Amino acid sequence: MKLLFDGHNYQYAAEQMLFTLFPGERAVYTGEADSTLRLKLSVGAQYLTATATLHRNGTVYHGASRAPRRLLSGEDTQDRRVHQRILKTAFYRAGTAALGKAPPWGSMTGVRPVKIPTRAMEQGASARQADALLRNVYFVTPRRRQLAITCAQESLRAKALLKPDELSLYIGIPFCPTRCTYCSFVSADVKRALRLVEPFLAKLYEELYMAGETLRHLGLSVRTVYIGGGTPTTLSAGQLDRLLERIAAAIDFSHCTEYTVEAGRPDTITAEKLAVLRRHGVGRVSVNPQSMSDAVLAAMGRAHKGEDVLRAWALARQSGIPCVNMDLIAGLPADATEGFRHTIDQIMALAPENITIHTLARKKGSHLAAQAQQLPPDEALSDMLDYAWTVLAQAGYVPYYLYRQKNMSGSFENIGWSKPGFQSLYNLCMMEELHSVLALGGGGVTKLVDPVRGRIVRITNAKYPQEYVENTLTSGDKWARIRSFYADKGVDSHGLSATGHHPRPGT
Repeated sequence: MKLLFDGHNYQYAAEQMLFTLFPGERAVYTGEADSTLRLKLSVGAQYLTATATLHRNGTVYHGASRAPRRLLSGEDTQDRRVHQRILKTAFYRAGTAALGKAPPWGSMTGVRPVKIPTRAMEQGASARQADALLRNVYFVTPRRRQLAITCAQESLRAKALLKPDELSLYIGIPFCPTRCTYCSFVSADVKRALRLVEPFLAKLYEELYMAGETLRHLGLSVRTVYIGGGTPTTLSAGQLDRLLERIAAAIDFSHCTEYTVEAGRPDTITAEKLAVLRRHGVGRVSVNPQSMSDAVLAAMGRAHKGEDVLRAWALARQSGIPCVNMDLIAGLPADATEGFRHTIDQIMALAPENITIHTLARKKGSHLAAQAQQLPPDEALSDMLDYAWTVLAQAGYVPYYLYRQKNMSGSFENIGWSKPGFQSLYNLCMMEELHSVLALGGGGVTKLVDPVRGRIVRITNAKYPQEYVENTLTSGDKWARIRSFYADKGVDSHGLSATGHHPRPGT
């Protein structure tokens, strides 16, 4: 679709709405295209007005939106939000008129829709008023509105549990036994990268030591720990044992209430590894089938079968680890509505404490995106999600967090479901950005959250194992930036050295 702008240049906002409404189309700005959209912003004496004129398939469609000029504060960020909201709404109205239907999340384009009702309720709005906001401003469908409100209430409950001097710790292990077709996470096939595992761990031990020193000097405590990846259980039992010993030696666990390791791939799970996790106090693991269909598993590049999931599940239960999460993906290649329902029924029979229902995202950099495999149509995907939703709710599970991703099939969402009392605090803190998350390891993204100022600072570790081993960020700049952030918040660093250099721990 060709995009033309008049009175503004909000290219990114327009492209977000384009993909939400017309996911198969790309934005073009020169030459000819099958469809053309002119998006205009006008400033009047009392109102800002946005208009959209869409030429598509020989028909012209119109959309308009406006906002009182008094909403402009002169503060750049706030004013840009007002401009972009009415421009997106105008585009949305023209686009849905052309399509004859509306996406489930209405005109929302962000990945964290729960933040809108959460912010409203924090400012005194009732759940009914927050629902009206989602309905009248963002055109969200009734079922998604209720979902967002429920998750917002869970977010507010979680936030009330947190203390100002707490954060969460994430440790990324960027190795997997094989690469799934849908995956764009930074991970290395361990068969090809075996030589990097021990050097990676040695570098991680150094970073752990510096993290522990920094947290102690800043007077910060760790509330939740999440070891993800990749697949952490790609490591051997001995490597896991040494890693968890180093974590315990570097990090004060006296305030930690949740310790998760994403075991994930059933073909990496053994009784010996689970015993290691249990011995070190891990209370939550993931066993992630994604599908129970052998044909679907083969199409997505997994080396295991459905029966291996059942074996790994039995081992997890026998280990005594009290909370198990299982991830499923709706919309995978070679899957269909009946096949996905069969997967749901099999997983429900196991009754894990947490079940996460993902919608397939066609991520840039994944093999799936490159190969453009045939995927289930949006109508079938909607049926899959509706079935999961109905069965989970009837079984007493509650949705407690959700997020969306770019390039997500059908513009749907990922939902974390939980048995009451088993909600993951880490997931809520990460997805709703409730407090800071210190990330170590390959591809880790530290998020420093200042809720008072509404400020988030991101610090990214090197992505690939080789780069992580060779990268010097973990030796200085990262820790200086963290100290600076907390100094701005008035936290005393208690004499932490200016360079961030520390003696390396022994091996």
